[in-house]
Amino acid sequence: MQTLRCIYRVVTGPGPSRLGFTSRNITGATPPSTPWFIDTEGPGQAITRHTPPHLAPKTHELPENISVGIKQLFLQLSKSPLLEPSTLSVERPVAALPGPPLPRTLPKGRRKRGRTYSGEGLAEEPGGIWDWVVTAQVKEGTENRGSIEAVVRQVRKTLLSMDPPLPLPPNSKRRMVNGWAMIDAGKFAVHILSRDARRKYFERSTAAW
Repeated sequence: MQTLRCIYRVVTGPGPSRLGFTSRNITGATPPSTPWFIDTEGPGQAITRHTPPHLAPKTHELPENISVGIKQLFLQLSKSPLLEPSTLSVERPVAALPGPPLPRTLPKGRRKRGRTYSGEGLAEEPGGIWDWVVTAQVKEGTENRGSIEAVVRQVRKTLLSMDPPLPLPPNSKRRMVNGWAMIDAGKFAVHILSRDARRKYFERSTAAW
């Protein structure tokens, strides 16, 4: 015990110690109230950083003459975390090019089979099956993890919850084929695509067909 007291007096005694430094009494020192990394000379100015133009999400402007159901569906799909916001669009369907006319010849034989004449009927109206086409692409790498099926369920739930609900075909267990799922909503169709399916079927020119 006496040895410890002697060492304490040598180290903490007044004047220079034998260890080569001057002893201080730090028991009464109070730490500063402001940390060293805070500037106290003036008020801090907040730095606002804007998103670069090439990273900002692109939004598609809706046409003016679409139905209320398409607007509600577009609003719900724009909030989905499974979709790429820049790929969500509502457009008119691409008109198919007319093919060559079939030769109108009467069927021959006792059973009246063959040939191309099917009798008189109603004239075909120009235009496609749907008035509008809604396309949306899931995020890359999620098409095989159930993202397309999840978006299809969201689309069906949104359309069936409208007043009045839109008529939809029966739900099918096999909803997605080759990264592509389609919902027929009567006046419009909804296509949920992967990136590869979009490039293969929806970004090809008419000359490639």
